[in-house]
Amino acid sequence: MGRVKSLPIKRATKELLEKSPTLFTKDFEENKRMVRKVVEADKKTQNSIAGYLTRLVKKGNTKHL
Repeated sequence: MGRVKSLPIKRATKELLEKSPTLFTKDFEENKRMVRKVVEADKKTQNSIAGYLTRLVKKGNTKHL
């Protein structure tokens, strides 16, 4: 089992995907750079958001958000 993402992480991710769904790709490193430009939070939170974004994009779950 993996780690459960907190509600603020999920909310921030949903907001980012709604604003610009084509900005993010299946590459974690690229998503991490994009999140750093957009989100003002500590590094751990930014990485968590980027990881969750990457996971959703890879699964193709961005359409219902």
